[in-house]
Amino acid sequence: MRDIDIRRKLQVDKRLHFGEPDTRIIQELGLCQGIARVDIAVVNGSIHGYEIKSERDTLARLPGQVEIYKRALDFVTVVTAPTHVGKIRKAIPSWWGIWTAVHDEQGELRLNILRKHRPNPAVIPFALAQLLWREEALEVLEEWGSAAGLRSKPREVLWRRLASDLPPKELGNIVRDRLRRRGANWRPAPLPS
Repeated sequence: MRDIDIRRKLQVDKRLHFGEPDTRIIQELGLCQGIARVDIAVVNGSIHGYEIKSERDTLARLPGQVEIYKRALDFVTVVTAPTHVGKIRKAIPSWWGIWTAVHDEQGELRLNILRKHRPNPAVIPFALAQLLWREEALEVLEEWGSAAGLRSKPREVLWRRLASDLPPKELGNIVRDRLRRRGANWRPAPLPS
């Protein structure tokens, strides 16, 4: 079982809300200025990251991914081969979900919920603001009347102002809205079945 096999199965799983008008599916969403990329991000009323760990993957990057994902994602689910479950349980926070990818008797790949995801208890507003492009961040600051003296500043300054001036819940709503509004050519199309 390979990453691509699991990814294709996720793309037809109704639990990810593919094809729903208020949902944006983003392949390989970069977090914290690209320090890490979550395999699939489902953006609607929350940002839910799905990290794939196939039989062929190692878990060497998982500790670093845990540190980055917990900064900006509302929910995280790791989708893995059964062989990794024991090590993954020890490496991830208790609020992460765990799904296993297994072949049934007919050879069909099935995704089984081993542990349900729960809300991230501590999203960091600055990490959330980093999901915005500079132009988007400046536009939001202008809408909130906080852009004075910032129009020529680098994006890090804009992100810090957003994180300090906006209530966290409102910032989350704005970031999700901007991610869903981006043009169709922003990210590659989903993989073919």
